[in-house]
Amino acid sequence: MSSEDHVGDKPDLTMIVPDVWPEVERAEHLARGAALKWASGVFCRPEHLRRLSQYRKRESQRTASIHTRLKLMVQSYLEEVGWGMEQLREAQAELWEPCQALKKAGVEYNSNRDEIKSLERLREVSVNHHQLLTAINNLPRLYSGEMRPFGSMVFETERLVESRRLLEAHAYLMNLEQWQDDILWQLNGAAGMQGSELSTDDQELVSKYFSGVRKLGESLGKELWGVVRNTFAVVHQNPTSFVSTVRIIEREEAIDRVLLEERAKGNARPLSPGRPRCWRARFFQVLEEVVTARFRGMSYLHTQGPGLVGRLSTLQDAVMSDLATVRHLLEPCVPPHYRLTRAYLKAIHYCLHAHLTQVSSWDLESGEIFAVLNWVLHVYNSSEMMGHPELLYDMKGEELEPLISPEGLEQLQTKYVSSVRKSVSEWMHKALQVELQDWQRDQEPETNHEGFYQTSLPTIITQMLEENARVALMIGKSLRNQIIQMGLCEMENLLNRFREALVGFGKERCSDPINSKSKFYLHYLLASISNCIILKKSTENLQQQQSSCETEPFSRAPPNPLAALDRVVQRACRLSMDQLLLDLKPFLTGLLTRPWLIQGEPTPKLCQILEYHLDLYSHVQLPCRQAGDGLQSEMEPLTLLPVLADFIKLQDPSMLPLEVSELATKYPDVGEEHVSVLLDIRGDVSRDTRVSVLELLQQSTTPLQAAYRPIFTDIQVSPSTMAFCLPTAKCT
Repeated sequence: MSSEDHVGDKPDLTMIVPDVWPEVERAEHLARGAALKWASGVFCRPEHLRRLSQYRKRESQRTASIHTRLKLMVQSYLEEVGWGMEQLREAQAELWEPCQALKKAGVEYNSNRDEIKSLERLREVSVNHHQLLTAINNLPRLYSGEMRPFGSMVFETERLVESRRLLEAHAYLMNLEQWQDDILWQLNGAAGMQGSELSTDDQELVSKYFSGVRKLGESLGKELWGVVRNTFAVVHQNPTSFVSTVRIIEREEAIDRVLLEERAKGNARPLSPGRPRCWRARFFQVLEEVVTARFRGMSYLHTQGPGLVGRLSTLQDAVMSDLATVRHLLEPCVPPHYRLTRAYLKAIHYCLHAHLTQVSSWDLESGEIFAVLNWVLHVYNSSEMMGHPELLYDMKGEELEPLISPEGLEQLQTKYVSSVRKSVSEWMHKALQVELQDWQRDQEPETNHEGFYQTSLPTIITQMLEENARVALMIGKSLRNQIIQMGLCEMENLLNRFREALVGFGKERCSDPINSKSKFYLHYLLASISNCIILKKSTENLQQQQSSCETEPFSRAPPNPLAALDRVVQRACRLSMDQLLLDLKPFLTGLLTRPWLIQGEPTPKLCQILEYHLDLYSHVQLPCRQAGDGLQSEMEPLTLLPVLADFIKLQDPSMLPLEVSELATKYPDVGEEHVSVLLDIRGDVSRDTRVSVLELLQQSTTPLQAAYRPIFTDIQVSPSTMAFCLPTAKCT
């Protein structure tokens, strides 16, 4: 059937396209429903119908645009279909001549079929004749004494292989294979003269006859690979078998190379069964298997639990021992191009990579993680192991993947930081518990060589954080940075808990100051201040170490232990001042009273309390600005006592206006009620003097400065109860 017939056969579209497509009808219903829903939403009110013409015009334009795009798309598709049809017509025209040629060849073949059959018998005779000719040509070789009979040679070769006389066995094997190759060459040459390839029958005949040769090659190969597998065990005693193995491998490589070069030049000489052997590649494959097997044989490597550091050290010794064997005993036994040391290093590197990847997935403690990181980053690449200059020369130009991938190292470091964080958190919790127990002791806190109060808390925290940072630096600055960040964060958490403990300590004291468990409440408050000063120095030192290396992004807000330290110090100072005021409170009510003026009874006790507190404050480690400023601000009201005493002891009442003026200048928040109480205490001030003093006070009033701390504002006085005399009469 011609192509025109195919083109003319057009299918009846009415047979495959239904009159109505259910999908079209369903799509039309959905479209109508969507349109009704849209219209009901837009024209929900009568006044909206004014925009009907606008919507109609817009939708008409949109519909026209869609129709235009559809027409352009259909036109584009039709043009492509037309172009495709044109290509098909051109292809059909080009195929016409080859089809005609094939038809002509088929006709000629059918006409000569009978003549070809008559030549098949002649071909069979020729093949048999060639086989017999080959056999006759090889008979003199068998019985002329040049070679032993085939069977005896095979038997002798087997005996040599079994007795591990590998070089002699290989010599016999080479003679047998040479004989096999000669026969194949003769048969192939005869077949080539006839314009055909070597028949399958000839190949099977030769293969069957020389089947023992191929088995001998396989047996010899097994012996060679057995020698390679036992090399590390016997090379120290006698490397002869290993040397013989390498010589045989090189002979086989030379034979393979010659055969492949001949075939590359167009020589049609067939390859013997099993050629090329590629025994050199097999040698390195077996060597890699040996290294892997020796590595896996170290059963202690795959044991989880304690002792990982020792196992890694033992692994290092085993690897370096095998490496010394390869470099000093095996390398001289092979040609230089083998680069046997490099092959061993590559094999052991991949074994270590797989093993350490497995170890990294274990649930390791911080010490074990540190051992793995240190071994991978420092020990393995050190001059005592793979970083030796001679080994670097052997691996020149080789790029090995890292023992642990960068992602794996990052995960290990994260696990290390998490493990150390857990340990640090536990130690800090224990240290805080010991600190709280010390607060309840019936003795003063310890003092350092300078006489400052302190406890064991800052020493424990400082040593722990600095030691962890020092250990992490042995791995790298990046890990030290993470450890310092973690330590500062945990210190901040500890200080927050410490501040809460101080608050509770103060509440317990306030609730029952007499029967409080801690007799040395104030002493431990001052020790806490000294502890914070020590911790501040340690924190600043850690932050300086952190700033000296590249900082890494923190997962949340960076820790701020210095601010937490300030809050603790402020709380401790506040509690100390509260205790001072609490001790002074029973005696403050007696001040500025007549008994105090006459007898001065509370003053010695007040001085005694102040001296006691000031003596304790001398045990606070300096500098402590917050404590000093707080103490100064709390003690500032006591500086009024000499001023008030001078005001009361003034002998000449006429000088009182001047004294009040000076008092108002120094303390601008003094009020009339305060001065009135002072005048009442004197009891010798006339009404005129009182009026002039108060008027002068009003005139001397100045606005308070921003830096001035009010004092009189916090002093509450009760209204005067003294009776004043009328101006027309003298007081009685």
